[in-house]
Amino acid sequence: MANAVISLKSLEKSFKDQKVLKGVDMEIRRGEIFALLGSNGAGKTTVVNILSTLIKPSGGKASVCGYDVQRQPDRVRETISLTGQFAALDGMLTGRENMIMIARLRGVSNSAKVADNLLARFRLSDAANRRAEKYSGGMKRRLDIAMSLIGTPEVIFLDEPTTGLDPEARIEVWNTIKELAGGGTTILLTTQYLEEAEQLADRIGILHGGKILTTGTLSEFKEMYPPKKVEYIEKQPTLEEIFLSITGKKEEM
Repeated sequence: MANAVISLKSLEKSFKDQKVLKGVDMEIRRGEIFALLGSNGAGKTTVVNILSTLIKPSGGKASVCGYDVQRQPDRVRETISLTGQFAALDGMLTGRENMIMIARLRGVSNSAKVADNLLARFRLSDAANRRAEKYSGGMKRRLDIAMSLIGTPEVIFLDEPTTGLDPEARIEVWNTIKELAGGGTTILLTTQYLEEAEQLADRIGILHGGKILTTGTLSEFKEMYPPKKVEYIEKQPTLEEIFLSITGKKEEM
């Protein structure tokens, strides 16, 4: 694929006797939001951890921005940022202090100015001098994502970024992700919330049984799945129905 920023070829990963990834093939284009869907234990976080160089694959190849994750991990880390399932904040520090700390760790010049600009961008200026432990769930997530932007990474990995958030906070995070993509950042998003993928993703991949079953846009998925009809009203399938059909879960339920 031309302009592929993330590439996985026959990627495998085993933990002791359990093979989690069984030959994953996937490519993500520059500047798109790619949603990786899968049930608990499907291997979504394992894929993210390999791409972010936290763990090594057992087989196959993976690259980010043209750098091999095994042979050039330092170069990969220079191009990426990772936001995990739980906000990585120091609750004793203020929002601004958290931002400045990360900026200094990354060797960013004018760390205070960078922090203030990002706080403003993510609508956190009014809470900048409040301790992070006092933030709401949505504010913590926005601060966490804002911190991940320090140093202008080309690729951001968001591993289930809205887990545990209430609907209002989830929408706040969705808006933040859309803003990032609008600025040209490539985003790999893992989620169990199918509505989240419908709202955000340019393309979607379904990970099941250790492999990518299919990838495509939501429109392409809907074309694969015959519309249901009730009398004279055509009903388009939801992404949840498509997911269950592709993975075979519908027959198991």
